[in-house]
Amino acid sequence: MAPRTLAQAMELVSGCWHLDKQNQALMETYRAMSHELHKVQVEEETIMRKLYELMSAEGLLPKRKKESQAQKTGKSTQENKELEP
Repeated sequence: MAPRTLAQAMELVSGCWHLDKQNQALMETYRAMSHELHKVQVEEETIMRKLYELMSAEGLLPKRKKESQAQKTGKSTQENKELEP
């Protein structure tokens, strides 16, 4: 090989090595971010469940259609259930 060609080949190898290291760093970052995202999603789900439990205990959840219709007509939910076939 001519010295010029050898130098170009070495540059290519060096460039590939840097790209490989960059790729490894990016993959590690991707894995870390993916793990953090999963943790945040689990935390969000837990918080939403607790919020639902709290709102349910405080009576702040919107009522179902049948329950609200029964209250409008003055019948209790139990009476509605007895009337349904």
